[in-house]
Amino acid sequence: MNEQEIALKINDHEHEIKSLKHRVDEVEERQSEISSLTQSVNELAINMRYMMEEQKAQGERLRKIEAEPLDDAKHYKRLAIGCIITTVIGGIIGALLTLIFA
Repeated sequence: MNEQEIALKINDHEHEIKSLKHRVDEVEERQSEISSLTQSVNELAINMRYMMEEQKAQGERLRKIEAEPLDDAKHYKRLAIGCIITTVIGGIIGALLTLIFA
């Protein structure tokens, strides 16, 4: 090998090294983007978990709110039936007392 061939090989190696440096820079940039994206996805997953827990809690509160009118209706129904029964029994006792003392 003579000096000219060595100089050409060195020049080729320099070009190859520059190309490799450029490619490594691109890989590092993409790696940084992937890392950032991974962190964003992790934060999104955490937020989704909190949203799911909040949604479950809201579902429970909604079920309670929906059940209140039904519970109230049952209460008033029992109250009305109790009043009717009390009135009937009171009328019967009144009629019996009237028959006994009259």
